Amino acid sequence: MAFVVECSQAKEFALVHSLVGSADGGRIFVRCFDAAMNVRENVAGDALASITTLLWNIPSKAWTGGATMADASLNKRMTVRLGPGVAFAQIGIVGFDGQIEVEAMRLYGLPEAAPALICGTPALPAGQREFAAEVSWDLPSLAPGATSLLDVTVNGARQGDLAHAALASSTRFIELDAAAWSNNTVRVMARNISAATFDLGAITLSVAARKRRLP
Repeated sequence: MAFVVECSQAKEFALVHSLVGSADGGRIFVRCFDAAMNVRENVAGDALASITTLLWNIPSKAWTGGATMADASLNKRMTVRLGPGVAFAQIGIVGFDGQIEVEAMRLYGLPEAAPALICGTPALPAGQREFAAEVSWDLPSLAPGATSLLDVTVNGARQGDLAHAALASSTRFIELDAAAWSNNTVRVMARNISAATFDLGAITLSVAARKRRLP
């Protein structure tokens, strides 16, 4: 279980978690990303935590706590500090030493530098920012200025996401507009901007929706 945060300004957080039945277990982990959302691998100073020493874990490409967290100790309230080169971070706990059952988890930071939080669900993975689809579109014959609409299923897209579309065609007289008007659906409008009637026939349409990035 983890939070994904934009941390270009906020660099220090407090992680609080509770396990079911006030059990011991779990280790803090921190995965760091640069501004292009590439994983920063084993960069000294990228992640520090209070009380425990963070160790680089090669398989997970993340920093993990050197010891299991005990319910009765302050290890439940870890302070995490990130390095200057970290633009995004995934912060949470893992059952490194065995299965754990999380009852609650919170991440705290300074109000004046509250970061954007990228939320995730099993159907919408945290950190994934772009969703795409390709379909075949047999455009009807379009007179000058005429339009045609097509709804394309783009799983993961959410209403209000930034969307764009492109046709695999050499023509420059078909103008496309795209909008994520409902969840998992992008509506594409094709408009004939020439002075002649066009009938392209079946052609590949590419559609993408990108999550909004808050400042």
